[in-house]
Amino acid sequence: MRAPAALVVLRVLALLALSTLAGCGFVSAGGSKDAPAPPIGALSVSSAAFADGAAIPTGFTCKGDNLSPPLHWSGLPSDARSVALVVDDPDAPNGTFTHWVVFNIDPQQRSIDAGQVPEGARQAKNSAGHASYDGPCPPSGTHHYRFTVSVLRSPLTVPDGAETTRVLTVIKAKATARGTLTGTFAAG
Repeated sequence: MRAPAALVVLRVLALLALSTLAGCGFVSAGGSKDAPAPPIGALSVSSAAFADGAAIPTGFTCKGDNLSPPLHWSGLPSDARSVALVVDDPDAPNGTFTHWVVFNIDPQQRSIDAGQVPEGARQAKNSAGHASYDGPCPPSGTHHYRFTVSVLRSPLTVPDGAETTRVLTVIKAKATARGTLTGTFAAG
């Protein structure tokens, strides 16, 4: 009697293991094995202009000087080869709107001054088609703006002014650590 019960237990455990692996991305719905995504470490991102979750001062928006705010990050792993910054608005009416993409920032750099692009860095086009910073400018209501710094395992080989989607895809694929500072701005 013990053998059939043990067999049932083994089958149940095997099914549980397979369903757990499928839920974790190791086995896709089609049954093929996918490489697991690398773990993403955490960075700390801050600004002298606003605290996480607080309102972004008008000078850093379309209602003011439209300058990028000062940013600082820490916690980069020692094997960082490049850094990227993406500023986006997930509350935009037609889906996430990308306001700024800066990539190939020297990993020795730990901050960006207001209104500046780090020396040697490149900018991709944003959702408005500009290879520059376009500050918060919500059409209505209060929107959240994410300033996400990503550590990359190698610099990007795309040119300055590259298309937004292309660069965001490569940043996501190469990211080994990430941190986000979120600010808000209201239409009015």
